[in-house]
Amino acid sequence: MIPQELFIDEITTVFSLSLLALVLAMALTPVYTHFAYKHKWWKQKRTTDATGKDLEVIKKLSTRKRTVPTMAGLIVIASVTFVTLLFNWDRGQTYLPLLALLGGGFVGLIDDLINVRGDGTGKAGLRVRMKLGLIVAISTAAALFFYYKLGYTTINLPWVGDFELGLLIVPLFVLAVVSTGNAVNISDGRDGLAGGLLMYAYSSFGVIALLQGNYGIAVFCGTVVGALVSYLWFNISPARFFMGDVGSFSLGMALGVVAMLTDTLFLLPIIGLVFVAEAGSSLIQILSKKLRGGKRIFIAAPIHHHFEAQGWSKDKVTMRFWVVGQVCGVVGIILALIGGY
Repeated sequence: MIPQELFIDEITTVFSLSLLALVLAMALTPVYTHFAYKHKWWKQKRTTDATGKDLEVIKKLSTRKRTVPTMAGLIVIASVTFVTLLFNWDRGQTYLPLLALLGGGFVGLIDDLINVRGDGTGKAGLRVRMKLGLIVAISTAAALFFYYKLGYTTINLPWVGDFELGLLIVPLFVLAVVSTGNAVNISDGRDGLAGGLLMYAYSSFGVIALLQGNYGIAVFCGTVVGALVSYLWFNISPARFFMGDVGSFSLGMALGVVAMLTDTLFLLPIIGLVFVAEAGSSLIQILSKKLRGGKRIFIAAPIHHHFEAQGWSKDKVTMRFWVVGQVCGVVGIILALIGGY
């Protein structure tokens, strides 16, 4: 049993540093906004899909008339990094999430910078193979540290116990981190959508880590949530800015690392069910077009565009996806409690 006084102290630390991240993100927002609007960090609209064909349906759904800057994920990264380095640095619990946050942010930043300086065709950005290669390289470096330095060799199977993987845990780690990073990136398509879903996911993993006694991870999740609250204040429709790839890749990859460190990999697709649906719908759509002569399963992909094409308003899509994300987060916590995590 964890002493009650210690548990209360740790909860106080989680909330205190979360609040600090919120305040810091709020303070950095005017600085970012000044440079973003001054230097016109406008996000180029995507006009072609992964197969190179025009996105006719999405063009019709895109009704935004004003320019909105991207790369606001820099605010979240800066806030979380500051709090972690000064108040929550732990080799075993926060080194890898922070590495994933910074590494994913680096790749996303390059992609965003190429995009905002593009030719206006919506095609600017890192090539898919280059982007994937960089993300895999960063994830592999983290996985090797996870295995060789931290000594993780097993994966917890719900209601079964630990299953020995040995070196095979390295490719599993890479798969989890790369998949989560891409899934979050794909979901970042509407005002407040990805930010809200990430806030619920990190909150859930923070609670799980706290119950496990992994206080460093719990605090890391809390600081991310605090910074995301600030981001959402300005990102809710009509958005003042977008997180960009620098935000979605960094936060997605760090989320995958948190799942591995808390040994709750099998809860990740449950807590992040909406991310799975978003990424899965895009994959299914691509495969359908390639294997079925251009025929589509969905009106448009990812799936939030499908619902918009069916007549749902953008805000309705976001709010309903948020509700699903909240429910999945609670389900994940319950399963963690009864599944022996």
